[in-house]
Amino acid sequence: MVSSNGVSACKDVQIDGDATAEYLNEVVDRYAPLVKRIAHHLLLRMPASVQIDDLVQSGMIGLLEAAKKYDVSKGASFETYAGIRIRGSMLDEVRKGDWAPRSVHRKSRKVAEAIKVIEARTGKDAKDQDIADEMEIDLNAYYAILQDASGSRLFSYDDIMEGDDSAIELAAGELPGPCDGLQGSTFKSHLASAIEGLPDREKLVLALYYDEELNLKEIGEVIGVSESRVSQIHSQAAMRLRSRLTDWN
Repeated sequence: MVSSNGVSACKDVQIDGDATAEYLNEVVDRYAPLVKRIAHHLLLRMPASVQIDDLVQSGMIGLLEAAKKYDVSKGASFETYAGIRIRGSMLDEVRKGDWAPRSVHRKSRKVAEAIKVIEARTGKDAKDQDIADEMEIDLNAYYAILQDASGSRLFSYDDIMEGDDSAIELAAGELPGPCDGLQGSTFKSHLASAIEGLPDREKLVLALYYDEELNLKEIGEVIGVSESRVSQIHSQAAMRLRSRLTDWN
């Protein structure tokens, strides 16, 4: 079966030889711009060592996997599904490079722990100065941690559950399979609630970045702060989410 957008609707459909190659070539031709768009969007928050060509290459692999596994009966359009697989493939490739120093991960965990302690004690959102005081560092040192962590705020479901430091792209992660659909939907519900409970500015930055797909410079122009400050706000939002989701089971 073939869907209206020309992509096979059967997840494990078998296509022989030349037909398979022709089908995949059509997918690549049609959706290569999507791969490039996602790659450029992700590159804006990556360290200088990450190259656009590497992201595009891994994204193409994700696109081909999406073409082979897409099932129209799941309800998502192919472009939506492919975007998820493309982004996930790029992030997996970046994580394999292990470019974030262990010290960055360690300090990020300490920030999340400090936020959790403060909010449990006060019942209010932890402010920048509160977090710095809890960690017994000055505000500039705290902002430096946020800046260092800005490139590693790529979140996944497994990262939160394993206590690693990466989790905003939870909602854009792998589509749940038939065996984990309930768990995935429950977790996404918790995530949505956690995002809704963020301070207004952090919630706005996430909305502009993930929903509107603005880059950090554009977001800064919208809310009237520098690009580096947007990066810090983004990192703090991610760490706050991590602190609020670590007990999820």
